[in-house]
Amino acid sequence: MNSESTILLIEDDVVDMMSVKRALKELQVTNPLTHVENGEEALAFLKNPANVKPAIILLDLNMPKMNGHEFLALMKNDEELKRIPVIVLTTSRGELDKVQSFDNGVAGYMIKPVDYRQFVEVMRTIRLYWTLSELPG
Repeated sequence: MNSESTILLIEDDVVDMMSVKRALKELQVTNPLTHVENGEEALAFLKNPANVKPAIILLDLNMPKMNGHEFLALMKNDEELKRIPVIVLTTSRGELDKVQSFDNGVAGYMIKPVDYRQFVEVMRTIRLYWTLSELPG
């Protein structure tokens, strides 16, 4: 991963947020990580001109205030934001959640495993995707 590119994590669960941070550290990902707790906070962050746009967004679906689907619908209809790749990182195995996520333009849909070692492998897969992807500048 380009070490200057930032990652935006949209996650309301503290344990899951800490797992992401720990896994990224273990995988020696040095990119800056910004964490917000819901879709409203994420949109405010993304629309603030003082903030650097992230190179990738890791998105939970089940959050208070504005869930992941609501966030995606707004983000992907915004000309300035729609090209930022979003990876859904969720516990939901629901087919409707998967379909709705891809309908809203996600780059990937990953299930959060309970086991930490498996979680690290999910994060390794996301890192590999991000490293190999040719993202627009």
